[in-house]
Amino acid sequence: QGQLVESGGGAVQAGGSLRLSCAASTIPNSINAMAWFRQTPGTQRELVARITSGGSTNYADSVKGRFTISRDNAKNTVYLQMSSLMPEDTAVYYCYASTRYRNYWGQGTQVTVSS
Repeated sequence: QGQLVESGGGAVQAGGSLRLSCAASTIPNSINAMAWFRQTPGTQRELVARITSGGSTNYADSVKGRFTISRDNAKNTVYLQMSSLMPEDTAVYYCYASTRYRNYWGQGTQVTVSS
């Protein structure tokens, strides 16, 4: 019950931009924070950006000034605008949502940045 569906990943050259979207559906409780994480093979999943239901945001140091997280509460959708992409941003990006009772994860979307 409840799922997150991501879209917008793909391949881009360094310096380019991508916009990720994540729509939450059939989640039975109010969503508190939403976030984007990313993971590369052999590493732990790391937080990229987080946004509360009230709109407060925080970012990983590595993406500050380049990525912007936003959300549309009416649509239960969170976005990640990624600009000035670098090869080290290559990863699988996962959407995350938390409610009072549990956390939800998306299936992941691949972002590949070539030099």
